[in-house]
Amino acid sequence: MLIVGSPAGLVAAWQLPDGTVELAGEGDLTDYHAPLGPEAGEAVASLVASLAAGTVFRFDSLPEEAAAVVAAGVARAGAEASVAEHAATVILDLPRSREEYLAGLDGKERHEVRRKRRRFEAAFGPGRLVPAGPHGLAAFAALHRAASGAKGGFLTPEMEGFFRALLEIPGARLDLLAGIDGVPRGAAFGFEDERAYYLYNSAYDPGAAAASPGVVLVDLLVQQAIESGRARFDFLKGEEPYKVRLGGRRRPLFVVEGVR
Repeated sequence: MLIVGSPAGLVAAWQLPDGTVELAGEGDLTDYHAPLGPEAGEAVASLVASLAAGTVFRFDSLPEEAAAVVAAGVARAGAEASVAEHAATVILDLPRSREEYLAGLDGKERHEVRRKRRRFEAAFGPGRLVPAGPHGLAAFAALHRAASGAKGGFLTPEMEGFFRALLEIPGARLDLLAGIDGVPRGAAFGFEDERAYYLYNSAYDPGAAAASPGVVLVDLLVQQAIESGRARFDFLKGEEPYKVRLGGRRRPLFVVEGVR
């Protein structure tokens, strides 16, 4: 670990076995990287200046504003770096009501959302979100492991422990999708602050696929975020088409890389 900080700026990085320095946080588990604080650029400059000559650095998953701060810090340390787009998240700007949200969707998609809510209700009763917390992790893990392909093998016991630790972070939440019988048909792991809800990970019962639990889960999460007064629903990293169909817009992420 390479941590440089002051009361006004902080950057946390690590050095890989091949010597490359990256911002801390494994790429498959971290959606946004950013140094923190009003003097974050100074922290980045101090970090890069502390590296041995010839050290490769690669700072990825940076929103545009963070990329500008990081690039300025690298330049302040006397190093040259390239800045390029390499990934994206998808953001949904929320209106004041669900009715406004649905009205803003493409007509076909609006019809599909309503149709899939009715389909779920016909199969299991009205869909609802059940705040679960740590006691819901077993259901979350079971839904993951029921999936086919790579998703079914994602939630190893070690990874389940990782998610359990994440639930200790202020703002973390785990919600289960259930019908009238109370059986979990889907689950969403996310984070929330005053302005936004961040959908970090989700899973649904493949045996209930005909009732569209995935769409119903996301639609209920969006509705909950609107009703709680949040201004943004962040789908986080990945540009799956459903995110755009549900009203999301692309937010590019950048990588700043070079050699000390």
